[in-house]
Amino acid sequence: MRALIAGASGFVGRRLVEALLDEGVAVRCLVRDPESEASRTLAELGCELRRGDVTRPETLERVADDVDVAYYLVHLMSGEDGALVARERGSAGAFARECRRAGVERMIYLGGLGDEAASEHLGSRHGSAEALRSEGPPLTYFRAGMVVGAGSESYVLLRSLVDKLPGDVILAPGWLDNRTQPIAIEDVIHYLVQAASLDAARGRDFQIGGPDVVTYAEMLDAMATALGERPPRRVAVRNLSAKAAGRGAAVITAGDPHVAELITAGLETDTVVTDDTALEAFEVELDPLPIALAKAIEEEAQVDEDAAAARRRG
Repeated sequence: MRALIAGASGFVGRRLVEALLDEGVAVRCLVRDPESEASRTLAELGCELRRGDVTRPETLERVADDVDVAYYLVHLMSGEDGALVARERGSAGAFARECRRAGVERMIYLGGLGDEAASEHLGSRHGSAEALRSEGPPLTYFRAGMVVGAGSESYVLLRSLVDKLPGDVILAPGWLDNRTQPIAIEDVIHYLVQAASLDAARGRDFQIGGPDVVTYAEMLDAMATALGERPPRRVAVRNLSAKAAGRGAAVITAGDPHVAELITAGLETDTVVTDDTALEAFEVELDPLPIALAKAIEEEAQVDEDAAAARRRG
């Protein structure tokens, strides 16, 4: 089997590459710059590299030749004057058309749970799925809530809030009581890998989440507990929209400020599984939230330790 991955250097893509290679799958990665450090790392792992940019359809010619399954893990996360949805749909559509031309048997996409009308971020993800479905081969569409893992922008924002909130106090508008169903990155990868060959997954939508349903406020408490900290004290406020709170999140996060703003703007909707057929179709043992957070914190600490050791050697 040969898999094509668009977005292979991202948070999910890097882990998917390694998992597919471990399964004996030949992996081809779509990259904008084959000479970049991220691309060289993919090549060292044993991936085939093909130059291409989903925002430039003319660069995608023949990138999907001889491919059995294609993964689309691209989220542009930027656009002006409400143009994000249109840019996402256009890029996804171009990729889908190339896969259909090449005779790819199936495509797989990871999007988000929640009401897509609640934010441009969620709407753009669902728009990508619609473009992939309408213009490409049969699509397996996974919809997930927050993915817990070191390097995830959602995880980085969550940890930043716990680490940096002044006076360990957080303003608590009503939407912090909305519910979410976070899932460990390892479990997401299990789903994505199995979907490449599972007949029951071809052309279907699946909602995926971990075993715990919590409020966004309880997520903050869980992160504080996992870090050995006291949960932040919440001060109830009215009339603070998630979009307005996003501007504060952009200042606090240790990750990408624009992405933090988009993520926060989407908190005014529940992101929970309402259809659990994925549990029947796939063989996945889900990590509870405390375990997922502990793994992420441990991995983050190891990455920091390795980086410090490399600096000492250099």
